[in-house]
Amino acid sequence: MLGFRGFLAALALVSASVAADGDWPHWRGPNDDGMARGDAPLRWSDEEHIAWKAAVPGRGLSSPVVWGGKIFLTTAVPTGNAAEGAGRGLVEHRFMVLCYDRKSGKLLWEKVARVATPHQPHHPQYGSFASNSPITDGQHLWAFFGSRGLYCYTLAGDLVWQKDFGALNMFRDFGEGAWTALDGEKLFVVLDQEGESFLLALDKSSGRELWRTPRQGSTNWSGPYITSHNGRKQVIVSASRQVAGYDPESGKQVWSARGLGQNTIPAPVAADGMVFVMSGFRNPNLMAIALGREGDLTGTDAIVWQNQRGNSYTPSPVLSDGKLYVLTDTGMLSCFDAKTGKPYYQQARLPKPYSFKSSPVGANGKLYLASENDDVIVVRMGETFEVLATNTLKDQMFIGTPAIVENAIYLRGQNTLFCIR
Repeated sequence: MLGFRGFLAALALVSASVAADGDWPHWRGPNDDGMARGDAPLRWSDEEHIAWKAAVPGRGLSSPVVWGGKIFLTTAVPTGNAAEGAGRGLVEHRFMVLCYDRKSGKLLWEKVARVATPHQPHHPQYGSFASNSPITDGQHLWAFFGSRGLYCYTLAGDLVWQKDFGALNMFRDFGEGAWTALDGEKLFVVLDQEGESFLLALDKSSGRELWRTPRQGSTNWSGPYITSHNGRKQVIVSASRQVAGYDPESGKQVWSARGLGQNTIPAPVAADGMVFVMSGFRNPNLMAIALGREGDLTGTDAIVWQNQRGNSYTPSPVLSDGKLYVLTDTGMLSCFDAKTGKPYYQQARLPKPYSFKSSPVGANGKLYLASENDDVIVVRMGETFEVLATNTLKDQMFIGTPAIVENAIYLRGQNTLFCIR
């Protein structure tokens, strides 16, 4: 028998891996829908409500994740060493994982996952060599650096395992940035590139490959998304021109639907028996697809509704209370009835021109929009468009998505991590 002490230890282990209200284990939040579980501050500035600021070395556009008293980030720091490939502007980097104290912002530990010279550049303005956001289950942290490998750490910073998938060939040297997803004991990784592409399932504890499913060879920056319908889980991958759902146990493709445009970035999101996928570049489209079907769904009534106006190129949508919020890169916000696609408002303009790459985050009826232009705009969630506040942090450009936990916002600027309380 396990015994009472053993039972308590096992119970503690299980409890530790269940996200509490104070956890933000994935860059899309605890429910992968862009929504926080609690509230968040409405107003702040450089002079007020900044609890602390922490320096972040190097360049990284990944979003922070939070568990318990710790915040985790990834970054890439040039070593200053001459390296092969410098003729293309490529230099040697340290690919690093950083852990900060949530209360004080103190750096608790930093680990160098790898030292290497990237084989391809990234987008000069909107890329980095550390754009893939980490993920945690409360016991381990997985940091994915794409062509530089996948690394599993304990939350104390001890390396558990690492895996190298080889160099990816990304379209027009735009760089890498797909995230990973967790479900039970499996970690899912999308490796979409200009060439041989795969969806992988790994044993999260050991890194052992469980299955590998080939995919169409095309660059993609959207990662895997896990949802369940009628008791059946599936892994959904939104990609250029086609979205597909896979069985998480076998990797078999269950369904697919064509209709998305090129350069897919936004994350899928699902609720009430439908999944919403979006592209916003060439041939933009937003599709609401009924779950539970199999095979090729293109042109069928499984495509419940579509939208080609005011779609996001980069930011992912927020889904809450039957409403889908979509933010364009140029700063226009739309709110759709998720069931029918009817817009409550569409392409509403913010108080002044903005650019966005960060995804919106919702908390207690407020939608937070972190711009490239110093400001975080707060909009009321609901059927009517209303700007509640504009908060300015001077000389900041926000690309990573904020994390919101227990009435605090953790916001990554270019070289600074802010805690707003």
